[in-house]
Parts: sequence; C-alpha cells; structure tokens
Amino acid sequence: MLTTDRGIRVLGPADLDEFLALTARDPVANVFVEYRGRSTRLDTRWLGGEVWGRYDAGGRLTSACHVGANLVPVEADEEAARAFAERALAKPRTISTIVGAHAAVEAFWDVVGPEWEDVRELRWRQPHLLIDHDPAVEPDPAVRRSVRSDFNNLYPACVAMYEEEIGVSPEAAGGREMYRARVLQLISRGWSFARYDAGRVVFKAEVACVSPTAAQVQGVWVPEDRRGEGLATRGLAAVVEVVRREVAPTVSLYVNEWNTPARAAYARIGFRETARFSTIMF
Repeated sequence: MLTTDRGIRVLGPADLDEFLALTARDPVANVFVEYRGRSTRLDTRWLGGEVWGRYDAGGRLTSACHVGANLVPVEADEEAARAFAERALAKPRTISTIVGAHAAVEAFWDVVGPEWEDVRELRWRQPHLLIDHDPAVEPDPAVRRSVRSDFNNLYPACVAMYEEEIGVSPEAAGGREMYRARVLQLISRGWSFARYDAGRVVFKAEVACVSPTAAQVQGVWVPEDRRGEGLATRGLAAVVEVVRREVAPTVSLYVNEWNTPARAAYARIGFRETARFSTIMF
C-alpha cells in the first residue's frame, strides 16, 4: 500500500468499510466521526475537509484523524496523535476546534501548540457521558420536537446558548446565514427538541449526530431566569426517552468539568461517565 509520511494518507470512499471498523472500537465516543463517514462516504467533496488514516507496517488501518472545521483524532494513541500533528503543521491551519479523547488531544497539542498560538480557550477534561437505559426521572411531557413554525422563537435561544457556551456569536464574521441554515436543518431532521411556554423557549437541546449505535446530544440550555426549576433535568429526560425509542439506543454528550449544575442534572437522569474529552478552540 502506498502511503505518505509516517504511514499516513488521505482516506476515500474505497476505505469506508475499514474506517467504520475502526470507529466501531468505541462506537459511542466515535459517533461524530462515524456519522461524518457514513454521511459523506469519506468523499472530500462532501466532507469539507479530509480524513487521514494511519497504517501499520502490515497495511492495517490503526487510527485516523478527521480534519474539517473540527479536527478529531480517532482511536489515536500518543504516537499516532503526534504523527497527525506533524502532518497538520505542514499545512495551513483551517480548523476552528480540536476535540476528542483527552490523551490524544493532549499529545496532538504538545506538537502543534508552540506554532498554533492564537488559541482562544482550552477545556482540558470534559466528562464524556452516556445513557443506554430509560431515564431515572420523569420526562417533561411539554418537551416536543420543534417544527418550522417555531423557528422565530427557537433561533434566538440557539444564538444565546452558543454565545454562552462558546464565548462568541455564531453570527460573527458573516456566519448568520450558515447558522440559521444549521438550525433549520436540525428542525427538518427531527433533531431539535424544546419546551415552549407561551412561545418562549424555556428548555432546548439538539441531536448533533447519529449512528446505528448512538446519538450525541448538544446545546442543552435553559434561560438564566428559569434555571433551578428542574427544566433541564426533566427536559433532557424527555429527549433521551424519544431518542432512544426512535433514533439510537444510546445517548451521549460531553460537558465542561466546571459545569456543576449540568453534571448534577445529567447524573440524576442516569448518565454515567465513560471517558474524558478535551476541546481546544481558536
């Protein structure tokens, strides 16, 4: 097999089965990259980037790295993460986020950190959680899937959540139309859930990506003046119930280590920690 530096080459549609076998080693933690592989068939035209594969001397795919807006090491040990980092340094940086298993992200950052100095925030140890059973609290019956007519009420809540979580507006630098399209896409897929009180969003969450094994949840949010009422706990329980019944048997998410109220809510629902992620944002 012809490979490039340190056994790394760009993967394509012919490599999809081998790539999916790699993500299947931990299908819940790897749900994002598996979703990207399945939805694009590793065709760079649809990926908006590349997936790099690293091979051993026998020609076996041992790790990978998704390189789009998000750079995500896949089943990468320290040596593989460093090899991917060296390849990344040889190209102009186009990514906005590095995210993945803590050990792999840390090894990657050891190499690129001195060169990629414009980092905005490092979140080193984010608990990765999953639930594969019924929620332990009563779901909120008022939570439902959003529909197209909810958009004008939902969109400001999505912007507020993004600004609070990421620290910048999703509409910055001309991003408004792209973000509006993303929110509409989630609605159209049935992946947007919310509770609307007199038209106002008082809880929301989305499914970010899906595989046959798992669905990853993102954007869990309650407006500041309604926090402490249990809306997030019962609301997310409702999301878990529907997603496990209709989308995938396991629901996962990752949370900032310092977000004690959210972690407590997830624990009450029945989520358990299985790993630690890290996120580096530019």
